Amino acid sequence: MTIKITKTTHPAAKPADESKLGFGKIFTDHMFTMEWTKGEGWHDAEIVPFGNLSIHPASTVLHYGTEIFEGLKAYRAVDGRIVLFRPQENFARMNRSAVRLGLPQLDEAFALEALTELIKLDADWVPHGEGTSLYIRPFMIGDDEHLGVHGATHVRYYVILSPSGSYYAEGIDPVDIMIEDEDVRAVRGGTGEAKCGGNYGASVRAGDRAAAKGYAQVLWLDGVERKYIEEVGSMNIMFKIAGTVCTPALTGSILPGITRKSIIELLRSEGAPVEERRISLDELIAAAQDGTLEEAWGCGTAAVVSPVGRLAVGDKIYEINGGKIGPVTQRLYDELTGIQWGKREDKFGWVYPVK
Repeated sequence: MTIKITKTTHPAAKPADESKLGFGKIFTDHMFTMEWTKGEGWHDAEIVPFGNLSIHPASTVLHYGTEIFEGLKAYRAVDGRIVLFRPQENFARMNRSAVRLGLPQLDEAFALEALTELIKLDADWVPHGEGTSLYIRPFMIGDDEHLGVHGATHVRYYVILSPSGSYYAEGIDPVDIMIEDEDVRAVRGGTGEAKCGGNYGASVRAGDRAAAKGYAQVLWLDGVERKYIEEVGSMNIMFKIAGTVCTPALTGSILPGITRKSIIELLRSEGAPVEERRISLDELIAAAQDGTLEEAWGCGTAAVVSPVGRLAVGDKIYEINGGKIGPVTQRLYDELTGIQWGKREDKFGWVYPVK
């Protein structure tokens, strides 16, 4: 499919102070758009000036949540190249999400081609500062113009870009997290393993409750027995227990994170013990009490790793590694960001050059 390109005639002023970029507040000059029609497939692929969308008030995404999205970043490497980190994994996951939400799958190779063309056009928007990046948000919405729950017959796909500041502008400080014992994020057979807006909307109430008590994130338990660890906030969670890195197994209610996958592959390549299994809250508390819970961290695209300093279970608080970032957590952050910014050797072929 040919990509039609219409350049903006009114380019926006680029931020002069990259220390004030924040996250998701500033957008580049262009976006990618494409449509899908049942019986016709994908068509009308275009890069157009960034702007508001116009959709019908009865659009299915507004009423039934037929929506999926992804999140990845472009980095300005130390040698001047603009690179992506494992983008093929993002489009593969997006297609798995599409299947679960009854949306059409993308041609993954074409989706990556379209993304690289968009980034090349807006290359000057990729920030230069330490720890900064160009955040990339592909998303797909059901856009049938009539009410009624049914399979999609018309879909829109977009990609927007947002220059973002350093996640750890003031250093990596461990966060305090709270076990959520009332709401659940997802259940097996639901949409927990898909990256869709409904999962995040359902997490807001618990997140607000945690924030009101001074906690940065919620640690979710499984939705059936309420005894097994699942995710933390919008990230996967990992623990170092008695020398072994452990993370909840992907049982269908947990998002298969790309950073999670990369950490597991990196550690196993070094011969480090890693287990993907069910981890009960009782086991975690026991490890915190006897000192074998040596480190804990969340992992995801935005933060790469986010160390956990304290864990709240009801009215009890357990400190992990003296409330400081652990050596494994720090090394994983250094190694992954080193690969992403071209400071360390990419032994795995994870980096994808844009230009």
